[in-house]
Amino acid sequence: MESLLAKTAPADADGIAYAARILRQGGLVAFPTETVYGLGADATNGKAVAGIFAAKGRPRFNPLIVHVRDASEAERHALFSDAARRLAARFWPGALTLVLPRATETLSELVSAGLPTVALRVPAHPVAQRLLQEAGLPIAAPSANPSGKVSATMAAHVAEALQEKVDFILDGGPAILGLESTVIGFDGDQAVLLRPGAIAREEIEAIIGPLQKAGPAIQSPGQLESHYAPSAALRLDVSQPELDEALLGFGPSSQAALNLSPTGDLREAAANLFAMLRKLDKQTKRIAVMPIPETGLGEAINDRLRRAAAGRE
Repeated sequence: MESLLAKTAPADADGIAYAARILRQGGLVAFPTETVYGLGADATNGKAVAGIFAAKGRPRFNPLIVHVRDASEAERHALFSDAARRLAARFWPGALTLVLPRATETLSELVSAGLPTVALRVPAHPVAQRLLQEAGLPIAAPSANPSGKVSATMAAHVAEALQEKVDFILDGGPAILGLESTVIGFDGDQAVLLRPGAIAREEIEAIIGPLQKAGPAIQSPGQLESHYAPSAALRLDVSQPELDEALLGFGPSSQAALNLSPTGDLREAAANLFAMLRKLDKQTKRIAVMPIPETGLGEAINDRLRRAAAGRE
């Protein structure tokens, strides 16, 4: 276990057991999911959850996602409608978060940020699943980065951004999807798209019909106007970059400093988005981004880019 004396260790059996012990003791553990790396704490421990807000510098009015092992465990914490059950049956485990009325007082009130709802997800990543099983508790886990900054898709991103603020980092390699979960809430019987994400709108609408647009009130993670932001200024929908701008490309481009997907593959672009923003942020003070289609995963990519650029162009 000598390697585990370091802050970062491989997500093997020893590493997962060590991380689970830290969680049960009220500590903070960064771990991989299929979407991005999460900063986890025992969701039933108010002091531990408060540690997430402190480490990230996160506003207390911004709710957290609680990760659970399966739909059965989720139903112990929230009230499911028929539509919610259909979505869970289709997309869990996976990159879908459901915001539902709280059913018990087991979870810390802090995860809900004062709202009568709770955001729940069953992750598909094997490391996240093994950690949930080993810890034996629900894990509150927003993305493992300072609030408002670019999300972490590798363990190295977490170590660089949070340093001494996290107790332990499980290194499970790069996140597969590279984009946060899609968040769905409900207004009565009507499903609401609270945050576009790694599951495209079209896939969800195929199960439960058209999604309603979210209102202005914060109901879930990822709804702050300015979010996911690099330090560099960001200019969107750029065909011709200015001399002092590094171009983040999409599709064929001879001018791109980095290219999300030379072939125009939106899934590849989503997986590369945060890592490439981080890389360019270290190289330049101004980033220009080529236009990205608003279809499929492009809706979520553009959502992140618009929030990253809010008030900064």
